[in-house]
Amino acid sequence: MSMEEPVGLFVSNFAGILGIESAIFELIIVLLGAALLGLSFHKDKHQFSSYSAACGWFLLGLFFYLQSSHYVEIADPLLIIMTAAALPGGIALGYWEIKVKGDVPESLHWFRGCVTWSVIPYFLVYSIPFLNIAFVDYTASSTEWMLEFAGLGSYEVGVMRVDIVGRPDMAVSEWDGNKWFLTEPLGESGFYVPFNHADGTPVAVSFILACSALQSMIIFVGAIGALSSVSLKRRLRGLLIVLPTIHVLNVFRNAGIVWLADTYHNWSFLGIDIFDFSHSYAAKFMSLFAMFLLAISLFDLLPELHRNIIRIISPITDGIDKLRNNLS
Repeated sequence: MSMEEPVGLFVSNFAGILGIESAIFELIIVLLGAALLGLSFHKDKHQFSSYSAACGWFLLGLFFYLQSSHYVEIADPLLIIMTAAALPGGIALGYWEIKVKGDVPESLHWFRGCVTWSVIPYFLVYSIPFLNIAFVDYTASSTEWMLEFAGLGSYEVGVMRVDIVGRPDMAVSEWDGNKWFLTEPLGESGFYVPFNHADGTPVAVSFILACSALQSMIIFVGAIGALSSVSLKRRLRGLLIVLPTIHVLNVFRNAGIVWLADTYHNWSFLGIDIFDFSHSYAAKFMSLFAMFLLAISLFDLLPELHRNIIRIISPITDGIDKLRNNLS
């Protein structure tokens, strides 16, 4: 975080007092927050579950808020808004937890599990280098296959590399770090693989974990898996609809970004080059729209999911209605 940002500065200084790298300390924050939420989800009848959940919401909100500076640096407006809103959102959810102590609504209980089982699997993959590398490699290989199948060029996946904070990036084969659990903070690229033409000339695109659509898949895993009142058969059916669909759409998305960046590399609009336009704007809009359509398609199979979502956002919609009435 920048020196002017007090929350990030406080967290960074506190990590320094503990003798922990800021990036590793942030990882501890998010995993601890998810663990506290998971405890409240699975032990919801315990008298301390509301306090556990409140702490969990605050820690998760804090973690995602701390990521906003990165999205400011790369000028990603959508993720700037989403991450900046995470901390006040986490505080609001924590307040809700304390307010309804002992009488937790079904929708709030579901939301605890939804977030828990969205966060924990993703950050386990991120924190275990073997899994991180496997997802990145599979994503790049799938994109290469799609490009060649569609006749859009001949490409090859480069050598897997790793970007470690404070060290020059290197091939994973040369990295002496722990392959089973991350003990060094990753740089912006983390584990990544460059993309090349078949003749070895580089393409101005590399693949990282964020290119795998793992975040989108895990959101649905958490949302469906947390429907504890729904039979396992119906939940599995929902996952079998969603997960392959997201993967296929993501392969098309990645292939399109590579082809556009490689074909129209001189294109720009208002200072935005073709990669930033296709990746940060067009692809994100299309991804959110696709997730919206997937959610709607699931509502017939899992109406409980729709009911919980509506109840969770009801305080926001009620507030908007009150504001509209006051202004009218």
